[in-house]
Parts: sequence; C-alpha cells; structure tokens
Amino acid sequence: MQIPNSKPNSDSDPVSEAERRIQMLALHLSPVACVAARQLEMEVCGGRGKLSVDTPSLSSYMRGKQRDIQEKVFDYFNANPHLQTPVEILKDDHRELCMKQLTGLVREAGIRPLRYVVNDPTKYFAILEAVGSIDMSLGIKMGVQYSLWGGSVLNLGTKKHKDKYFDGIDNLDYPGCFAMTELHHGSNVQGLQTVATFDIITDEFIIDTPNDGAIKWWIGNAAVHGKFATVFARLKLPTYDTKGVTDMGVHAFIVPIRDMKTHQPLPGIEIHDCGHKVGLNGVDNGALRFRSVRIPRDNLLNRFGDVSRDGKYTSSLPTVNKRFAATLGELVGGRVGLAYSSVSVLKVSATIAIRYSLLRQQFGPPNQPEVSILDYQSQQHKLMPMLASTYAFHFATTTLVEKYSQMKKTHDEELVADVHALSAGLKAYITSYTAKSLSICREACGGHGYAAVNRFGILRNDHDIFQTFEGDNTVLLQQVAADLLKQYKGKFKGGTFAVTWNYLRESMNTYLSQPNPVTARWEGEDHLRDPNFQLDAFRYRTSRLLQSVAVRLRKHSKSLGDFGAWNRCLNHLLTLAESHIESVILAKFIESVQSCPDPSSQAALKLVCDLYALDRIWNDIGTYRNVDYVAPNKAKAIHKLTEYLSFQVRNVARELVDAFDLPDHVTRAPIAMRSGAYSQYTQHVGF
Repeated sequence: MQIPNSKPNSDSDPVSEAERRIQMLALHLSPVACVAARQLEMEVCGGRGKLSVDTPSLSSYMRGKQRDIQEKVFDYFNANPHLQTPVEILKDDHRELCMKQLTGLVREAGIRPLRYVVNDPTKYFAILEAVGSIDMSLGIKMGVQYSLWGGSVLNLGTKKHKDKYFDGIDNLDYPGCFAMTELHHGSNVQGLQTVATFDIITDEFIIDTPNDGAIKWWIGNAAVHGKFATVFARLKLPTYDTKGVTDMGVHAFIVPIRDMKTHQPLPGIEIHDCGHKVGLNGVDNGALRFRSVRIPRDNLLNRFGDVSRDGKYTSSLPTVNKRFAATLGELVGGRVGLAYSSVSVLKVSATIAIRYSLLRQQFGPPNQPEVSILDYQSQQHKLMPMLASTYAFHFATTTLVEKYSQMKKTHDEELVADVHALSAGLKAYITSYTAKSLSICREACGGHGYAAVNRFGILRNDHDIFQTFEGDNTVLLQQVAADLLKQYKGKFKGGTFAVTWNYLRESMNTYLSQPNPVTARWEGEDHLRDPNFQLDAFRYRTSRLLQSVAVRLRKHSKSLGDFGAWNRCLNHLLTLAESHIESVILAKFIESVQSCPDPSSQAALKLVCDLYALDRIWNDIGTYRNVDYVAPNKAKAIHKLTEYLSFQVRNVARELVDAFDLPDHVTRAPIAMRSGAYSQYTQHVGF
C-alpha cells in the first residue's frame, strides 16, 4: 500500500495540485484554523476508521500473572488513606511516614518482599513497581531493605548468614543499609578505601575509615532507621613479613551500627544525616565513619572468599578481579529493579499528561467548539511517541525481569553475562529517557502541570537520581559498548556472540556490503511497517557504529594509548551503546506483539510498535541518508507515515493509557482523574 499523498500523481490536475499545496501551506501558517480539516484529511487518507481496542484484554496481557499482588498493594493503600503521602510534607515527617508505609505493607498487608527476592523475583519486582507508583521514596526504601541489604546477605553470604538474618530482615526487625558508596568513590568500586583488617589474636575484623574520602556517603536507611549495614571494604590479612598485610580486594561485611534496644550508634561508629535532597526525602540517607569497629570473623559475607581461624584465605575464584566481578554480578538485581521502576514512573507521567490533553480544550475553527489539545500535531508529537516508548520499555523490562529470575534459578554463566549487560544498558537508556519525558509531560500540561498536586515536579525530582545510583548512566553505557567491542573482536577470532548480541553475526556481514539501491527507495506503507525492515534498519545502524568505532579505536590507540583512544571516541561509544539497546528493545516489542493472543490488542500493539520504530528511524534519518540506506523519497515517506501513525495512536490514546490500569489513587493528579477532574482540582485549592 502506498503512503497517502506521498508524491503527486503525474497525471493530476495542475489546479488541484496547486490547491493542495496552498492547503498544506495554510496548515503550517494557521494550524488552529486547520485542526478539524487536518483530522478529516488524516481520516480520509488513512482509508480506515479508528481501531477498536479491548482495554481489559490489553491490560491483562500487559500486567500478566502478577496483577493480583499489585492489586493487593493498591487495595491496602486505598483502604488506608492516612498512609498516602500528602503533597506538602516536611523531610522528617516524610521519613517517618515512609517507614510506617513499609511496616504496614509488611506487617498488616502481609506482603513479605524478601521471600519473593529468593523464590520469585518477578513477583518482587511487580511489588516494587506498585509500591513505587504510590510513593517513589517508599519504593526506594523497600529496595534498600530487601534488594540491597537483604539481597547482599542472601547473595554474598552463606547458609549461616541466611539462618541468622533472614527472618529479621523479612519482618523489618533488622532494618539495614547497603554501605558501598564513599565520598571519593562511587562508580569505581574497586577504588574503595574503607579497610577491614583481620586480627588473628581476637578472631575479629577491624573496620576503619582511613580518611575523610572513605566516609560512606548517601547510605539509604543510615540516618534514622538502620540497625545493620553491609559494608564494602578492602580485606587485609597479616602476612608476617616485611609487607605486613596483603590486600585481598573489596569484600562485604555485616556491621551492626545501632544498639538493638536503645537505637543509639554503637561504639566507634559515627552517623551523620546527609540532609534535605532534591527528591526522595522519604529516604533517610546518611554518612558512616568507622573508628576501629570490631566485628566477628563470621560477619564476612563469604560466598566468594573466606578467612580461616588462622588467617588463611580461600576462594573458589583464583583472582581478585574474578572475585570482584562475581560479587558485583550478584548485585545486578538493583539495576533490574531501577529499569523496571523507571517504566512505572513513565506510565504514571504519560497517563497524567495524556488524560489532561484529552480533557483540555483550547481554540478551534471559527464559530465552532474548542478542540482537545491532543488534536494538535505539536501535542501529539510530544506525547504519542512517548506513549509508544512506554509500551516498548514495558515489554523490554518484563523480559529482563524474566531473564533475571531464570538466571537466579539456573546460575547459567551465559545467562549471567547476558543479564549483566542487558540490565546495564536498559537501566541507563530507560532512566535517561524517563527523566527527559517528565519535563516534556510537565510542559505539555501548561500551567496546571506546574501545580505540585499534579505530581510532575515530585515525580521529576524523585526520579532524577535514577540516572546516577546503581551505576552512573554514562558509565553503564560504556560497559555496554565495551562488551559489544569484546564480542566484535571475538567474532574475528572465531568466537560466538552472546545471547543478546546474536543479531550482530548477520548484521555485521550485511554492513560490510553496500546498501541495496532498490530497497533503499521502497516507500510503500506495507514495507515501512514490516517488522523485518524496521529491525534491519536498527541493527544496520548498530553494526555500522560498531565497525566504525572499532576502526577509530585501533587508529587512535597507536598514538594515544588505549585509555586516550577510548576517551577520544567516547561519544561515539555512547551512541553505539544506545543504538544497540534500541535494537534490543524493538526486537522484544515485535516479539511481544506477535505473541499477543487477542486480535484487538495485537492490532493496537502493532500500531504502537510501528510508531516507536519509525519515530526512532526518523529521528536519526541523517545517519541512514549519509550512507544511502534510505533514499530521499523514502525518508519523506517515513516522515509522513510517522505523523499518520501518531494521529492514529492519538485516536486510541485513552484506551492505551487505561490499559496501564493505574487507579486514581495511584496517579492522584486531579487533572488526570477519569471523571470530575476540574471539580477535584478546584476543591484542592479551597473552592
């Protein structure tokens, strides 16, 4: 099928052609007067009516088997309005409310997250998504308690640690912290300076903060509620020679930080409050300094390395680097959770902005009613690709969670490597996209978006740090790029690509040949909406970037060395990583569309998937044009079709956001209520 009006008919009447051009010019110069005309034009050009979307079926497919546990979370907070976070709340009050929310969820609602961390990670992440949509501070506090503090004990410790601490962590008798980050070291974990020296006489480790730069910083749960901390420190063992001690690298230790009865800091431990933050003020971040704090030898989390009574070190892993990689690999769940939770934030913000845009009316044709602001092309351009991306990210992170759950059950080495790289890339890409989208949503709602009650400011401030913790996004993208280059190098040595990278085997061969001059000019709608064309275009771009950056690195390393060459090509490497992640996201989206059992839902998802793919291609059309992968006529066709798909998505936007199935007490923004929005909004300010 040819794209509507993609090019004038050579046999057409010159007068009618002139009229068409004048109409198009008028549309650019006076869009308000032409909104209704444009709608009619789109409908006529489309040759088909609005899709019929079965919202309950689509919602069921989206939320899957974890719907019940999320409803349990939503029902608990709906039944306890005193536990819902008010718009205006002081830092200290927010911290106490956040602890009450978590305690109520665990002890009253009977939801025990730690058990799911062990037995059913997919259910745990579903709880985390629901809790985070209630209050992001609560989601992070829960993550600190169960993913980080609890997860470190379960994943880095052995049976003796699980037997001793599991129940206390699970029921919140043992609130804890995850003390990794230091004032001078965040992303560079191998550079941590806190020291744990073994005293062979007393059979204890001595935890010390050697300088101010080694103070543990930004530690969640530390300022107020935490009683324990998993402390990451350099393990030093006596050698009885001129060296005195041997540095065995970074290990994790359980360190009690407060008295279980009085809640006062224990001897040798200084605790300070990091104070008011840009967001997440329901989380009590603190700083920890250790002055010769003694802990039993059993407090070493010894899954990957142990110290005997006589000070001998043993490990199943032969080197410091391998032990370090294994340790961090077990903590990848934090990144998985952040990527998944970031999509939840995007769902909430997109729902608020789109519902408001459907309700809000401004201007219109002369002597006719005002039109919805979502009928304006500019508003569609802001919000419809974002809605498509939200769906794409949902399926990508759902797949990531499933892979993570499978990895925890099988411990398959190939799957471990795949999850590590995929979680780094998705966390970096999705959290960055969500951060930008929150500002776009605020702007799309005009002055009403600036009211705190409508949540954009709170969501934006709370989510902003997602780009930094659990791995700075720029650093994580470099990890993805480095892994791609490793796979690329291995290919030419006869190696095989890892699971997620498999597509590069064929794409690299395709790249090394010239683009097909015939397919470069195909502009039919059927061709452009073909998932094979879309996926090939994404993968071609990634392969091209990979091959070109490999050549540049080889060239610059001769004069600048490896570090200098990497820095010289850094922006190129980041673009490569983002391109690869976009390819992975699209592949998962296409797979999810094809797997959808309900025809109505599948048609809606196909529409949204096509918009996601073609919008990305159009946004980077220069790359495709530079190498003649896309001819000029095809580029124009892609642009026209993208606009048309955006209009079609607008027609079912209400159904698509309703499929997220977010109750009003979750979105909470008066401008986003399904009914009576303005009445609730005016009531909020006292009318």
